This record gives sequence, structure tokens and C-alpha cells, in this order.
Amino acid sequence: MLSRDTWKEIFDTIRKNKLRTFLTGFTMAIGILIVVILVGFTNGLQNTFQEFFGDDSTNTFFIFPGRTSLPYKGYKSQRRIELDNSDLEDLSNNFALFIDYITPRIIRSSNVSYKNESNNYTNRAVAPSHRINEKTIMMKGRYINELDIKEKTKNAVIGRLVEIDLFNGEDALGKFISIGNSIFKVVGIYQDDGGDNEERIIYIPYTTRQRIEKGNDKLNEIIIGFKPSIGYAGALTLEKNVTRFLKDKKFIAREDRSGIFVRNLAEELKQTQQLATVLGFIALFFAVGTIIAGIIGVSNIMIFVVKERTKEIGIRKALGATPKMVINTILIEAITITTLSGFSGMLLGISILQNLGEKLEDYFIKNPYIDLGFAVSATIVLIVFGTIAGYVPAKRAARIKPIVALRDE
Repeated sequence: MLSRDTWKEIFDTIRKNKLRTFLTGFTMAIGILIVVILVGFTNGLQNTFQEFFGDDSTNTFFIFPGRTSLPYKGYKSQRRIELDNSDLEDLSNNFALFIDYITPRIIRSSNVSYKNESNNYTNRAVAPSHRINEKTIMMKGRYINELDIKEKTKNAVIGRLVEIDLFNGEDALGKFISIGNSIFKVVGIYQDDGGDNEERIIYIPYTTRQRIEKGNDKLNEIIIGFKPSIGYAGALTLEKNVTRFLKDKKFIAREDRSGIFVRNLAEELKQTQQLATVLGFIALFFAVGTIIAGIIGVSNIMIFVVKERTKEIGIRKALGATPKMVINTILIEAITITTLSGFSGMLLGISILQNLGEKLEDYFIKNPYIDLGFAVSATIVLIVFGTIAGYVPAKRAARIKPIVALRDE
């Protein structure tokens, strides 16, 4: 245990050598600050990726029609491809072993009103299994069901924020709303973790939308949820087979890349996870490099400090100080500076992450953070290695004979 006089001496030395203290402390603080910022930004990127995929099931294909870019079997290029109910049925029958669910989607934007309140909302015409894809959480009532599809009912499921916007505190369940020129009964209210936009959507049966639009059977897109048991490789094979099936059915050349588009969330998720892993390794590399640079910086400063204090050490030893006392005094001084500056850099870095949080969302960094345990551990590691780096020159100086130290200028 160090005496009060020893501590007073240490702090007096720190005050007298402000430049040296600043250089040692700055090296430590900036090292920890950079580590905290790098790790925080990497976590923010991973949060963005998780949010992007978290709102929908990831074992999913989205199939979109396009325009052909090549002539094929007497058909000209630039032919507009359309999806319809027969495609939905054919895909269900031909790939039943691999499909968990399948749903069409028809997307429109309509004026929706209740009493004196009205607003424009996206409405999606879907099948009951669409709820699985969107991970929709029912708050009240029910979702679209098979009876709605069969009888083409004018039933609607509205988002939580639609109820707040239009009903002014009333319970929307069982009420009638106007969607475009048609009257629908609200049979359910849902919430969605995907954010406000997802809770301002209205769902109706896709067969009802087709009946309203002059009895056509056209679809904007088809969503397939494949069985997770087929794995990533199986998902890629299924994607290829589904694409080939639709191209053959629609008379699209197999090498035509614009007639049919398939967006495979499983593939996108894997690529994103690989990117996140690479970014994590890059951040770790720079973090470790920063810590090593900090250790080297502290070590170099400590070598200079000990050399500068050689004469002082000689006087101490001539007055009876043991090598252990000399080493302890130098190390405690170094530990005091590195600890205070290290934790200051850590707290500053955490504060920067908290203050920049929402401002970084435009740069795909959402809620950047660093685990407090990791930050403290990194700080302690740098302090420990900085102390070890200072121990070597301190021990070497403690071995110098007083007469030699006093002669050294």
C-alpha cells in the first residue's frame, strides 16, 4: 500500500511534467476512443441489416413480372409479362414438396375514409398466408381467411396507425370504411414491428380486388415461402427451377434476364451476413491495430520518461530507495495516467455514439452501440499492456548504480 506522501509525490510529478503527461494520456485516450467508435459503427451496420430482414420471413422468394429483352418462339422482345391466378395454382401444384406457403400480392393506393376523416393508404390484396410472410401481429379481430378468398368478401384488416388516424379513439373493429369507391368492413387491426409505414397499410382479399377491377385475374407479384428444411443450397435450386418453370410457361428465353425477376431473401440474407462478418473482421483488425499502436506509443513515451528521470532515480537510490520502490513509483504514475485517460476516452466514445445515433441512419448505421463489458475490457487490456510496456524500462533504470545515474546527463 502506497503512503500518502508517495501519492503526493506522484501527482506533483504529473503536474510538473504536463507535456509528458498529456502525450501519454492522449495516446491512451485516442486509442480507446477509436476502438469504441469502430466497434459501435460496426454494430450499427449490423442493426441496419437485421432491421432490413427482420420484418419479413427470410425463407422467401418474391416473383415479379418484367419485360422480355429477347425475341423467343415468334414473340417479340419488350413483351410485357403478367402473372395471374393460374401461375399461383401451377406453382402450388408443381412445387408442393418444397413450399410452406404461397400468396399473391396486388398493391394499390387509395383514398380511405371513415366519417369525416380520410387519407391515402397503400392497400394490399393478399391471401391468408401473407400474414406469415409479413410476421403480422393481430391486435384485435382476425386476418384475411380462406372464406374471404372464396366468397370475395369486402372485409379489410387495417394497421394500428390507420385506426389512430381515422377513428379518433373509436374501436375500428366492425366499422365500415370506404376504400376508393367500395365499402369494406374492418374485421381486424394489426401491428407490425417493421415501423410506422408498415402499420399504415390495409389488407383485403386478392379475389375481391380482382372482382373490383372488372373481374381480371392479374397479380402484381407472387410470394413463395419455402420449407426451411431444404437449406440454403436447396433454396438456390428451387429458385432456379421456379424461374425456369415460369419462363417456359410464359415463352421467355432462359437466357433472358428481364422477363421474370426473382428476389431470394435467403440469398440476400446470406450475402448480408457474409458482408457483416467481413466488416466485423475489418473493425476487429483496426481495433487490435489501434490497441497495438497505443501500447507502442505508451512504451516509447515510458522509455523516454525513464531516461529523462535517470538522474532523479540515482538520487532516490543514493538516499536509500530500493529498486522495487523505484519501479513501483514509476509504474503507479504510469497506471494513474493511463487509467484516467483510458476510461476518459472510453466514456467520450460511448457519448459520441449515443449523440450521433439517429444522425447516422442516412449512412446505414442504426443505433450504434458498444457492449459496456467489451469497452471496459479493451480499456483494461490497453492499461495492462501499457503498464507492462513501462515496466521493462523502469526495471532497467532501477538496476543502474547511483554513481552512474548521477553522472548521466
